[in-house]
Amino acid sequence: MLIEHRGRKPVVPDSALVAASATLCGAVVLGEGVRVLHGAVLTSEDGEVSIGENTVVMENALVRGRSGHPAEIGEAVLIGPHAHVNGARVGDEAFVATGASLFPGAVVGAGAEVRINAVVHVGSRLAPGAVVPIGWIAVGDPAQLFAPEQHEELWAVQREMDFPGTVYRVPRGTSMREIMARQSEFYGSHRQDVILGREGD
Repeated sequence: MLIEHRGRKPVVPDSALVAASATLCGAVVLGEGVRVLHGAVLTSEDGEVSIGENTVVMENALVRGRSGHPAEIGEAVLIGPHAHVNGARVGDEAFVATGASLFPGAVVGAGAEVRINAVVHVGSRLAPGAVVPIGWIAVGDPAQLFAPEQHEELWAVQREMDFPGTVYRVPRGTSMREIMARQSEFYGSHRQDVILGREGD
């Protein structure tokens, strides 16, 4: 499904393929030969999404662009099933596996691998060719790698990365009630969306 959002429409070249149950919303630009498979959602909220040529976005993945944090995916990248790429940049020939999560301001270098259920945190920079093991967390610039059970060591680095400020634009300690009120207003802009139809209609 192609949707106009905030006055912007997806751009899909003839050589690209968007599955019938996939959704492209707003300022989403696909490169030549891109494949977006069933259930995937590529949505530009108030920032762009760009997908480089011959990249595959697999089933049920989410790629989201925000103001200040566009989603920029390079060429020949695999975005695996159920992966979550929110306002991150991914270099050419990188591998983002099933269930991996990339947060706003994250950068994944060319040829890097973010393996199953791994995380690249806000503002973190993963070097070209680096590997985040299954279920591990990369945090910092340059990124340090932490196993899930290393919570205290991880938090010592993560705390300085300002997740609430980066993702929600609020200071740490802001109540969830206030954060969700802001998010509700922000996402309410989808009320004005215009359904354009399926790709190829």
